[in-house]
Amino acid sequence: MENDYLITEKPLKSLFVFSLPMIIGNLFQQFYSMADSAIVGRFVGERALAAVGASYALTNIFICVAIGGGIGSSVIVSRYFGGKNYLNMKTAVSTAMLSFLLISIILGGIGLIFCKQIMVLLNTPDDTLDMAVIYLRIYFLGLPFLFMYNVISSMFNAFGKSKTPLLFLIFSSILNVALDLFMVVTLNMGVAGAAWATLISQGIAAVSSSFVLKKYLMKFTTEKNSTFSKAQFFSMLRIALPSILQQSIVTIGMMLVQSVINSFGSGALAGFSAAMRIESICVVPMAAIGNAVSSFTAQNIGADNRDRVVQGYHAANVLAACLGLLICVILESFNSSIIGLFLGSSGSYAALSTGQDYLIFMGWFYFLIGFKMSVDGLLRGAGDMRMFTVANLVNLLIRVSVSIIFAPHYGIMMVWISVPIGWFMNWLISFCQYRTGHWRKISASIN
Repeated sequence: MENDYLITEKPLKSLFVFSLPMIIGNLFQQFYSMADSAIVGRFVGERALAAVGASYALTNIFICVAIGGGIGSSVIVSRYFGGKNYLNMKTAVSTAMLSFLLISIILGGIGLIFCKQIMVLLNTPDDTLDMAVIYLRIYFLGLPFLFMYNVISSMFNAFGKSKTPLLFLIFSSILNVALDLFMVVTLNMGVAGAAWATLISQGIAAVSSSFVLKKYLMKFTTEKNSTFSKAQFFSMLRIALPSILQQSIVTIGMMLVQSVINSFGSGALAGFSAAMRIESICVVPMAAIGNAVSSFTAQNIGADNRDRVVQGYHAANVLAACLGLLICVILESFNSSIIGLFLGSSGSYAALSTGQDYLIFMGWFYFLIGFKMSVDGLLRGAGDMRMFTVANLVNLLIRVSVSIIFAPHYGIMMVWISVPIGWFMNWLISFCQYRTGHWRKISASIN
């Protein structure tokens, strides 16, 4: 199958073939943080798990910035690739790489300087604060590697080569687990060992994938391309900023309600942190489908085939519904065992019950985020970002307001009740925008 299969093969088949390596790859990427949590929780203790969990809300914001930036860049690259405009495609790739490398260095520096102040503002429990800061400072040192790998992965996805990032992720994830065990268990480095293991693994993935990308681009014979295009940068930014918001909604919401969770104690925080690790896995296939729809839409618009975009959207909803059913069955059947993987037999009742309650409730609603991601992916791929942005802001507002207003009075359960409400409203607004057909008329500004 050629790399243009997103514009030639049947939509359901092409989306499945394209998204499957992304799903597997993103699951392996989650192993970076999951390995930190599981190994730290079982071999260092519940307070260490709470510290890594408290850090997760902040670190995932930066992960979402990297992913959203990569997606914004890939829409532009996909459009050029679908239209066989290889000269501008190469310029777009180098523009994305340079831009987000600089952004990652700036954000990493800010994180290093202000991570303790941020964790204090989030009411991180005193018995976990110092460990959380240690973890974060090491993490921010490796932020450029994280950004570069995610942007490079998005470039491969723009070309329809979603299998390539998967190979690097499998290797780096296995390396991450091995380094976790060595540094945390053997060297007894605690949360610092988990952070260094993640940094080293991401660094190897970023450097090696950059060489492969450079070799792949050499296959496209063109005149010497510009290294940076200001016009392309702003085109990418126009799509990247709403994409970052869309990717970050869950994490931003979790960070903003972190003080609510923290008020219920470190036991509840540990249980909620473990449940968030599970949720991050459950969201992975839905996000991959949305990202696949984005590339599918951009390539087909580049090939001037908008009717095929609608067919792809319908196929994506079928995939999301099937995955939602599978996730529901797994969580409702095995929630206790899954939470136990993180907390072990020594976990407190508060931690275990909090984690299980969250998974039991949320298991029924993951199909909603699948539908939301699918329609969001179509709008993003078409460059229709106005209502896309509004929908995701409404999602964030609902989650934060319901949690902060009602959880202190009616219990921690209100934190998770807010999530499916936000997902539904996000989908409804984006779907209504899709039905207007406005996305058909929009042409992203590409020079």
